[in-house]
Order: sequence, then C-alpha cells, then structure tokens
Amino acid sequence: MTKEIDNNKFGLKKTKKSKNLLKNKKTTSLKNKANKKTQKSTNVYYSFLTIVLLIFLCQVVFSAILNITKNISYQTKIATIKKSKTDAENQNNKLKRELKYFSTSESLEAIARNNLKMAGNDEVLIIINEIKKQNTEDNNTNKKKKGLLYKLGKHDK
Repeated sequence: MTKEIDNNKFGLKKTKKSKNLLKNKKTTSLKNKANKKTQKSTNVYYSFLTIVLLIFLCQVVFSAILNITKNISYQTKIATIKKSKTDAENQNNKLKRELKYFSTSESLEAIARNNLKMAGNDEVLIIINEIKKQNTEDNNTNKKKKGLLYKLGKHDK
C-alpha cells in the first residue's frame, strides 16, 4: 500500500509538475504572442513615423528649392529695376539740361530761324528751294513707270 500511495503521490507530483509545465508553456506562449504583437505594433508605429518624416523632409527640400528660385528671380528683377532707374535718372538729367538750354532766348531764336523760317527785326529771310533735284528724281521715276511705251514714243504728255 505504501507503494501505491507513493505512486499516487508520485503520480500526483507528476501531474502537478505537468500542470505547472503546461501553465508555464501557456504563459510563455502567451508572452511570446504578446511580445510579437507589441513588436508588430512598434514596427508599424516606427514605419508610420518614418513615412511621416520622409514626407516632412520632402516638403522642406521642396520649399527650400522654391525659395532659392524665387530669390534668384527677385535678384534679377532688382538688377533690371536698378538699371531702368539709372536710365531714367540719366534721361531726366538730359531733359533738365535741354529745358535749361531751350528756355534761353538764344536757343529760342535759333529754333525760330531754322525750323519755323522766321527772321529777326533787322533781317531779311531768303528761302532757296531745290526744285531741280525733285524734278530729276520725278523724271527718273516716271521713266521707270512708263517703260516700253516711253521708249516707243507712244506716251501722253
């Protein structure tokens, strides 16, 4: 009977150990599954963060390139505006000099004599027309226009 009791005790001990082993196996497998789930969730989280950071980096690079191109275009516009400003200042100075020149009485007399064909109080105005040059030019054009009829003497006078 002692042997049976020992066997029962031994068997009970075996079953308790086996139950403990099963519990340990279940807990370790549950822990492994939980660890795998947490690893998957952290991997997904890190991949999501990586994608977000890449998008952010692309946006920063695109903005930097856009700003650089705008800066270059603005610099060229500034250069052209400065050039046009200096040209306008030069033109303004030239016009001021001309205004001073044309406001004097000597320049007004010169303009009146040369362009308006006027004469002073004690002067006589003589106008010489150059008709001969105009006639010869007109004859040359008429000859070219008449062509064959002019050569034959059958033209109208």
